[in-house]
Amino acid sequence: MPLNPKIEQVLEMIARAKRPQFHEMTAQEARASYEISAPILEIASAPMFSVEDLRVPTRDGATIRARLYQPVEPSWAEPAPALIYYHGGGFTVGSVATHDALCRMFARDGRCTVLSVDYRLAPEHRFPTAVDDAFDALSWFHAHAAEYGVDAARLAVGGDSAGGTLATVCAVLARDANLALALQLLIYPGTTGYQQTDSRSRLASGFLLSGETIQWFCEQYLRNADDRDDWRVGPLDGVRGAPDFGGLAPAWIATAEYDPLSDEGEAYAEKLRAAGNQVTLKGYPGMIHEFFKMGGFVPDVALAHADAAAALRAAFGIE
Repeated sequence: MPLNPKIEQVLEMIARAKRPQFHEMTAQEARASYEISAPILEIASAPMFSVEDLRVPTRDGATIRARLYQPVEPSWAEPAPALIYYHGGGFTVGSVATHDALCRMFARDGRCTVLSVDYRLAPEHRFPTAVDDAFDALSWFHAHAAEYGVDAARLAVGGDSAGGTLATVCAVLARDANLALALQLLIYPGTTGYQQTDSRSRLASGFLLSGETIQWFCEQYLRNADDRDDWRVGPLDGVRGAPDFGGLAPAWIATAEYDPLSDEGEAYAEKLRAAGNQVTLKGYPGMIHEFFKMGGFVPDVALAHADAAAALRAAFGIE
């Protein structure tokens, strides 16, 4: 299909603005730019019963921020399910602030508590810090769920782009830790450490996420070239330390037709299916990377939001 007309307008506006791309900036400049631009096309922020910033301990003695969204008043008699969410941004940019509206939507429409995790970013904190932070936050919340009126038996992990990568890894680590998950919600996840797919080549420029920016993200995040072979960087094809991928939580995977990461999202869905897991793959025609965060300007994004929220409700057993 052709590009969605509204998406085409977004790309035209970006081209007219002539702003530097991430790979033309320092990591600090890229972060500042993304903090400013991320909310521009977002949906309106849904009201919550409460929004609270927590400090979560990590294995190396640090603490990281996590933002807890509760759409309704907690009920300890009827604890709520929860989504632990990891924001996108190439492991280098992004924060709980850049994904605030999206997490509020998940909380409201998924009818669940959401914990948005501010894992530490590269290049100050290279691989595997983000992975460790992501799983430490999941483990901590599982242990403390009751304190927040959350049902530890109904947890899901989710994320977009790099956050989707973290969610895929956490789903495997959770299985190995006997921590049962209801769902892994993977929104255009990065699943390979290499740029060998057809979509990465064919869509390397002109569709928001460029091949040069992907390479720049990798340079910020990875310690060395060998890290590309670690399964926690590329769960699709990583060979170092690669686990069995059977027995994982059901997966809901969203891809965008004009996203360089689309092929690897589809291939990861097939890998999970081949290992015996339940997988729902939703491809969104005419869309580009990051489209989940463009719902305030692109009306058709509402369908994807509704699909993701419905997947959460179904996984949580909510009518």
